[in-house]
Amino acid sequence: MSIAKIASVKGRRVWDSRGRPTVEAEVTLASGHIGRAIAPAGASRGGAEAVELRDGGTALGGMGVERAVASVAVCGNALAGHDAADQPAIDLKLIELDGTDDRSRLGANAMVAVSMAVAHAAAASQGVSLWRYLAGDNPVRLPLPEVQIFGGGAHAAARVDIQDVMVMPVGATSFDQAMVWCAEVYAAAGRLMSERGAVAGVADEGGWWPAFETNEAALETVVRSIEDAGLTPGLDMAISLDIAATTLVEDGRYRLVRDGRVVDGDGMAAMLLDWSKRYPIRSIEDPLAETDDDGMRRFTAASGAELQIVGDDFLVTNAERVRRAAALGAGNAVLIKPNQAGTLTEAKAALDAAKTAGWGTIVSARSGESEDVTIAHLAVGWDAGQLKVGSFARSERMAKWNEVLRIAEALGADARYAGADALP
Repeated sequence: MSIAKIASVKGRRVWDSRGRPTVEAEVTLASGHIGRAIAPAGASRGGAEAVELRDGGTALGGMGVERAVASVAVCGNALAGHDAADQPAIDLKLIELDGTDDRSRLGANAMVAVSMAVAHAAAASQGVSLWRYLAGDNPVRLPLPEVQIFGGGAHAAARVDIQDVMVMPVGATSFDQAMVWCAEVYAAAGRLMSERGAVAGVADEGGWWPAFETNEAALETVVRSIEDAGLTPGLDMAISLDIAATTLVEDGRYRLVRDGRVVDGDGMAAMLLDWSKRYPIRSIEDPLAETDDDGMRRFTAASGAELQIVGDDFLVTNAERVRRAAALGAGNAVLIKPNQAGTLTEAKAALDAAKTAGWGTIVSARSGESEDVTIAHLAVGWDAGQLKVGSFARSERMAKWNEVLRIAEALGADARYAGADALP
């Protein structure tokens, strides 16, 4: 048997950053090399993304994963003896084994854990890190970080309607400098909020859980935080927003609780365009509802030359959706979340479709995360150019940022920071 042949696959219940159960897969090869990976989980989910398999019932709020752990065992039986180095064939086997369009039989949580663990095992068998295994001889860049300063929406009980108010160190010259700048801005924001008595805690992804009266107050505070950190808004540090607009829809209109406003799609677009003129915003994710293709097209036409317009719930890491959106001119960047698709091969296909269209690509964490650092390796190995992890706090977030620093060190003189060049 080849040393890269899969000998066994084991599943286990572990726990994510919200204290909820999730799935870890452990793949052992005939060589003895092992790969492990943990499935993340989202709080706000696109309607068309692959679904998790949960136990239901009353135990653990219905969030148990015993069924998903059992699915890992099913995957293991089917993959035994297969070549771990042939990721497309492995993932196709998983897709065929599941047999559903939404990955509901095995569960996307089980499938993505197995898919990622296989990649880790294959890399280990070749004696290289996962990012190098994925990249092969292709050049790579260290990603432009998106770091959450304030969490809102589904991540912080709607204390601000916008789900993520983030910064991007567009003017940094290295990933290490980018991290230092992000640390300074995060700390400055914390000081400002403490002085005002406006911190309610820390949100799901580590950003400050604010108590703002209006949504614009969050933007004003981030600008002030950048300045207090000794940086120039727009030049050194830009703002990135995740509106997660689908979560704001009530009866076909967008309800902005903080502002006491209810607007239609045109009103939502006009508000965001106005913000982008008055604040150093360079990227807006899901500005309109995931079903509003025409609204996304018109918003991109109005702002796409100046802004990165990102599809998350709108595209759900689906290559066909990316190609369709690109043909429509609806957006110019995609968020890549492997568990939205179910396998690494499908996630890579969505990323490749975006690159073919000339779009920006952002590998992203979920709000329910763990110590797993796979996405750091995907961002570099796939040369995505951008990485969205969450904030600059909580170990499940810092583990990813720290892993990119280790990769930068491994690259040595070959290390290149994508910076603002990663934006479309």
